Amino acid sequence: MRRYGLSDSQWERIKDVLPSREGHVGGTAADNRLFVETVLYRYRASIPWRDLPVRSGDWKNVRRRLRRWCEGGVIERIFRHLAADRDNEYMMIDSTIVRAHQHSAGARKKGGADQAIGRSRGGLISKIHAIVDAAGKAVALSLTPGQRADITEAGPLLDEVDPAAFIADKAYDADPLIEKIEERQITPVIPSRKNRRDPRKISFQFYKNRNIIERFFARLKQFRGMATRYDKLKSTFLAAVQRVYAIIGIN
Repeated sequence: MRRYGLSDSQWERIKDVLPSREGHVGGTAADNRLFVETVLYRYRASIPWRDLPVRSGDWKNVRRRLRRWCEGGVIERIFRHLAADRDNEYMMIDSTIVRAHQHSAGARKKGGADQAIGRSRGGLISKIHAIVDAAGKAVALSLTPGQRADITEAGPLLDEVDPAAFIADKAYDADPLIEKIEERQITPVIPSRKNRRDPRKISFQFYKNRNIIERFFARLKQFRGMATRYDKLKSTFLAAVQRVYAIIGIN
């Protein structure tokens, strides 16, 4: 299981953000590192919770504890803590489709809750939207049904960052978004669609940096539990994405 474990430097970066740490109000958890590594192992290997190694403890307790951390915002705090150390020279946005396994369907819809699962000809799908900085670190994330247009998440995610330049593909070429970017004095590096009457001039040499986010999605999907969604709840899967993004982004 050590192949899926955290390095000492990775653990040092996140241990002081976790609940039940030494010196924190309440009980001290001696197994925080084991728990974090167990969850990473589960998403890396993409196994059912009940198939976790014996050393991880009762799988029901592990899953229950993960839900507590999701609902308490612990994992989002870890992600934002690590994302705060960002490179603002330029950032880029894109999305990737994740096939949702049939076991991910069927969550109870309390109050019409959206679990971010859509349908396509190929079956159930979800979509991960991300903004990545110049160093290849994810700094803003969201999760939607797979059929949702990419540009719908661009505005809300852009509100969370402040880059000098913003790179995106033609799917994000829309006047409202371009105007919003320019109002914030951010340089848009977004190619114009073919039907635009007055195409914008951009630096395509600079645009080539967009491969950074493509490589990051590729690293993310090395975790089999990210390439295929098995979680029923949006909050659980989004928290898993935040955790994996945070960990692989630590040098």
